[in-house]
Amino acid sequence: MRNFDLTPLYRATVGFDQIADLMDRVLTNDGSRDSYPPYNIEKTGDDAWRISVAVAGFSDDELSVEVKDKALFVSAKKAEEEDRTYLHRGIATRAFERRFHLADHVRVTGATHENGMLHIDLTREVPEALKPRRIEIGSTKAVEGKAIEV
Repeated sequence: MRNFDLTPLYRATVGFDQIADLMDRVLTNDGSRDSYPPYNIEKTGDDAWRISVAVAGFSDDELSVEVKDKALFVSAKKAEEEDRTYLHRGIATRAFERRFHLADHVRVTGATHENGMLHIDLTREVPEALKPRRIEIGSTKAVEGKAIEV
């Protein structure tokens, strides 16, 4: 695997820390640990998404969804089971924590658990101050060396 040093990027830019952090996370990501549990991310609208995580074998009480520091944390821990003897155990119910980094102004609007799937709905809500706005263009006329607005 190749290693990339992003230190020069941090030294040469101001205000692009999020992009550098994202590149650093992607380049240092270990693919083998991110395979459980499987998940889908679907676009449900122009500014809406749904994350669906396969959580077969977990109840609502054993699942946790939290948002901290612009990141969504989905975790689960199976409650202690009574004494059971399995002849074959193919359903993985091991504890996990999965992290999804959220972009600016993306917020979690809800979570549902049905048929072994945990669905988390997200929307982007851009504040009015950051939305584009139209600026009226005025004209000026020169009258005796002074500019006046029309």
